Amino acid sequence: MTATAALSATPAATIVRADYANADHAADIVAMLRSYAMDPMGGGEDLSAQVQADLVPGLAATPAASSLLAYVDGKVAGLANLMTGFSSFGAKPLINIHDIVVSKEHRGLGIGRKLFAEIESIARDIGACKVTLEVLEGNEPARGLYASLGYGDYQLDPKMGKALFWQKRLET
Repeated sequence: MTATAALSATPAATIVRADYANADHAADIVAMLRSYAMDPMGGGEDLSAQVQADLVPGLAATPAASSLLAYVDGKVAGLANLMTGFSSFGAKPLINIHDIVVSKEHRGLGIGRKLFAEIESIARDIGACKVTLEVLEGNEPARGLYASLGYGDYQLDPKMGKALFWQKRLET
């Protein structure tokens, strides 16, 4: 099969901005995030029933949150959960990709690139100065995609090194 034939055989993906009040979108967000959570790159464990129940209402109640869903032939194939923030150094909005996942059966079809294209379009529409994300060191396929799209390590002064992403879990 030639490269041209392979591209024409690739199913078309449709990217939509999720409506948290739409029951189908809500179910698809939960399904895709569960898929991500159960993947080794998402920690390898399913989301608790409480997180599944609280996820979409929590996103809906967060003004900075938005989500994109990717569909192939009517089946959910990808998800991006975004958080709009503000860059104090840029004095402009920024978008953080909090979660991005493409289902295992749809990987390698360009869906991730389509999600990123829509994310960057949204970022330009709001006048954002940058798009940020986190990635595990061992997630080579994702790192390769992100690098091919122009993403890279964050640093201000090379002598000070790269920025690190740290967390502290709080008891709830």
